[in-house]
Amino acid sequence: MAGMDNMNNGMITIGVLAKAIQNCVDKKGLEHDETVRMAEHVMNFFGFNERILDNILEPEDRDAFYTLEEYGLLVTEREETTLYDGREWRVHYWKLKKDVIINLTNHDGPEKRKRRTEDYSFYDEIPEDVWKRESNNLVE
Repeated sequence: MAGMDNMNNGMITIGVLAKAIQNCVDKKGLEHDETVRMAEHVMNFFGFNERILDNILEPEDRDAFYTLEEYGLLVTEREETTLYDGREWRVHYWKLKKDVIINLTNHDGPEKRKRRTEDYSFYDEIPEDVWKRESNNLVE
C-alpha cells in the first residue's frame, strides 16, 4: 500500500490521518497499528467527502470521532432550517480539519513538540526565590 501514505490533491488518506493521530497522542498512547486502524475506521465514513452526517454514526463510532475532535482533527458543524410546518430542523455534521491534519504530518511526534514547548516555558521566567517557602509563612 505505497500510495496509502501519500496525500493527493489535498485529499486526506488513511496514512496521512494515521500519522496525524500518532503525532497527537503521547508516547504511551496508541501504537502505529492502532492509529492505522482508527484512521481506516474514520475514513470508511468519510470516503472522498470532507464532511459526513452525524446521524449515520453508531455510539461506538461517535466515541472515536469525539476522541479525534479532542485531538483537533475533526470538528462538528450544524445547519438549521425551517420546515414547511414552521418547526426548526437541525442537521449535525463531522468535518475533517484538513489543515491541522496536514500540519501534524509535517513535524515530529509529541515528544519533540513537548520539548519545544518546555524550552519556552513561562515558569523559566519566574525567579527561584518565589518557589521557596519559609516556615514562618505557613499557617498551622
